[in-house]
Amino acid sequence: MKLKKVSETKRKRTKKTDDQKKEKRLSALDAAAEVLHKGGQPMRCTEMIAAMTEQGLWKSPAGKTPSATLYAAMMREARNKGKDSRFKKVERGKFACNG
Repeated sequence: MKLKKVSETKRKRTKKTDDQKKEKRLSALDAAAEVLHKGGQPMRCTEMIAAMTEQGLWKSPAGKTPSATLYAAMMREARNKGKDSRFKKVERGKFACNG
């Protein structure tokens, strides 16, 4: 019986409401791609974070260094996807839209 109570409790905690299901948040990478596409010019990660927050596309979930996290994720995508990546590094610390 105790096992059933625990599993029921877990189900209740993880069950999302209809409002949470409808609200689809962009990832930081998706928001950065959108900001770069709209801006049309190369940007630094700190500038992208500020623009994403300002436009309401994404906000940091209380992270201390969101620009460093974004930089690492963009570099990883560019390395792993190559020519199919949404980003290209144009100079030190600056990224542009790849397409």
